[in-house]
Amino acid sequence: MSRLMVVDDNKDILHLLKMRLQSSGHTVETAESAEQALAFVPTFQPQLVITDLRMDGMDGMALFEKLKFNQPSLPIIIITAHGSIPHAIEATKRGAFSYFTKPFDSNALLEEVDKALSLAGNKDNQGNGNESSAFAEIVTRNADVLEALQQANMVAASEASVLIQSESGTGKELLACAIHKASPRADKPFVALNCSSVPDSLLESELFGHVKGAFTGANRDHQGLIQAAEGGTLFLDEVGDMPLEFQVKLLRVLQEREVRPVGSTGSKPIDVRVICATHRDLEALIEEGSFREDLYYRLNVVQLELPALRARRDDIPLLAQHFLEQLSPKGKAPRHFSAEAMEALASASWPGNIRQLRNVVEQTMVLSHTTVIPEALVKRALKKDDGEIVPFADARDHFERDYLVEVLHITAGNVTQAAQLARRNRTEFYRLLRRHHLDPHSFRGQPSARQTL
Repeated sequence: MSRLMVVDDNKDILHLLKMRLQSSGHTVETAESAEQALAFVPTFQPQLVITDLRMDGMDGMALFEKLKFNQPSLPIIIITAHGSIPHAIEATKRGAFSYFTKPFDSNALLEEVDKALSLAGNKDNQGNGNESSAFAEIVTRNADVLEALQQANMVAASEASVLIQSESGTGKELLACAIHKASPRADKPFVALNCSSVPDSLLESELFGHVKGAFTGANRDHQGLIQAAEGGTLFLDEVGDMPLEFQVKLLRVLQEREVRPVGSTGSKPIDVRVICATHRDLEALIEEGSFREDLYYRLNVVQLELPALRARRDDIPLLAQHFLEQLSPKGKAPRHFSAEAMEALASASWPGNIRQLRNVVEQTMVLSHTTVIPEALVKRALKKDDGEIVPFADARDHFERDYLVEVLHITAGNVTQAAQLARRNRTEFYRLLRRHHLDPHSFRGQPSARQTL
């Protein structure tokens, strides 16, 4: 059931349109002025707007401009008198879906509404405003997130490369997977790789694959992730951390649509859609010379952005309850947060975004002796310090980074020895170094005076 808003200062027309649209299965909100419509938008979150052009006060053209500025993909249909047709034509040039002149054929208008909703990916929406169940896992009622999901739903049907540029922990992989599920490639693999988790020397083999004998330890042929995603979607997370020397190789693969495994003399054709994500400013990286501009434009055909959790506080109660239900053991009484606990959650700074919220919910649920989770447990999980909320996850990250720095000092930057001291394998140790942006070369020749851990 789609949500439509009709705006007109003529009450008779409003009533007529509402009755006609509701009889076709739509949910309809009416507004007698542009000002009233703008007040309704944040709570009603329309998926299509029908507005008269000439109204007292703010006219339809001004309303169109404000709506399009805030929600560029929102379809808007203009209704106008014959004398205002030039203005209606101008509105369509600026992005209005279409216009009708009074008197209009209501059946033709209904057909146009269905067409607009279908093209915008909104026809027969349910739940949180998404067309298909592909987006059902993304819990939200926030207008900015719903706008991003609407754009994602539209781009899913295409083959365009997508770049999701948002902070860590905002759900970039979840959105990428939803785009895949809503696409014609849904029945093919969705393969994800975090570029910062793989050592630079292994990234080419991981993505392109290798043949037996290509290097020491290559005891058999290995299929790369690009070939593993054949016919489907390859998701490259934290693409901003990809080493510069590898970027040109990836660009060649994307341009030529074929991949050559490491050590092979022949290339293999590929058919994959690429979705990338990063928390870094790629344009700034281009300026400093650490990211290729040609690769950026190849990956950034359509850019989507998910807001940080602190910018979508209206979603915190929804997400907290969702995680409680998701994490609660079967057969146990359902848990919920006290009003004070929920207020503490809603007022936190959330530098770790949704990932951090889930961590806090899980901690408090496990430690709570009652079905009502108290404020004290939430505050303990958030670790208040000097008036600022410092999350448990951040404390752990600070400790982890300090530990890595210490072992690198002790071994003077020798990664093999440092990994042995930390009782980690080299691959995992490299992943930790990249996560904390530590360069072992900077520790060489600088052994710590402290020689024991």
